[in-house]
Amino acid sequence: MRSFTFEQVTDPNTAVAAAAAAGAKFISGGTNLLDLMKLEIEQPAHLIDISRLPLRDIADLPDGGLRIGGQALNADVAADERVRTRYPVLAQALLAGASPQLRNKASIAGNLLQRTRCGYFYDTAAPCNKRSPGAGCSAIGGFNRGHAILGASESCIATHPSDMAVAMIALEAEVELLDPKRNTRRIPLGDFHLLPNSTPHIETVIAPGELITGVVLPPRPPGKQLYRKVRDRASYEFALVSVAAIVATTSGTITRARVALGGVSHKPWRSLEAEAVLETRPATIESFRLAADAALARAIGRGHNDFKIELAKRTLIRTLERAAAS
Repeated sequence: MRSFTFEQVTDPNTAVAAAAAAGAKFISGGTNLLDLMKLEIEQPAHLIDISRLPLRDIADLPDGGLRIGGQALNADVAADERVRTRYPVLAQALLAGASPQLRNKASIAGNLLQRTRCGYFYDTAAPCNKRSPGAGCSAIGGFNRGHAILGASESCIATHPSDMAVAMIALEAEVELLDPKRNTRRIPLGDFHLLPNSTPHIETVIAPGELITGVVLPPRPPGKQLYRKVRDRASYEFALVSVAAIVATTSGTITRARVALGGVSHKPWRSLEAEAVLETRPATIESFRLAADAALARAIGRGHNDFKIELAKRTLIRTLERAAAS
């Protein structure tokens, strides 16, 4: 690990001011960043500890929504009664991620900003466009069993590892940001993460020095919420495929649907195609199959991960079937 300087801050404005320096990077729980620093994938010159910022509150909003502070811990959010009652899909997704020890340390903002777990990204001897732009993508033509089937490019086929972000995108969450000039902005989570295209090393729309101060959830959507994760082992494992589904029905007809997939793309993947198929259709297995076909119509396998296309379809069908059940 390379040497670096370290600073603790207790005020958001102080944090973003410090982040304006070259080579500065925020650290909170460090559950991803420290591993990357040990491998010299991340080489910050200055670390700004933001874990003591007053951004851990979970607060009710006047419209019935919820604001979750950027430094709120994953475990605390999953255990919050309002989250479990109004947004059970989010609680389920958080509990499906990592281990209890990591959930007790990792922050909501850090979860959104964690980097891919692609083995080639972590192997500094392997070419990787995400780690070294222009080097090439070792996963294309390599062992790519866990890699992306939607939204990938010839530059990168890595996946985003977050469970939480999949649930949040289905809930139509927004991300709050504060920049070094003390300006604030709010971005829909669906626009926050970027597809790889020719610049896979640029992963989000966050600007240098910007700090995630919170995530805003709109009022509870109608319908039943469900998160389903398929992985190689029952715990402490990233998703091969995951699905967040919110389905509302009236007299057997789907009146509203929100569908998001994880483990399949460079970003949490909301399927507007599946939603369009579902709404106004009867809540039947045939409707769910049509939605799954629409959601995966543009999927591309790269060899070892070909199975994920069918796995994603079956997982989506099963999740929709359960979510639509009365």
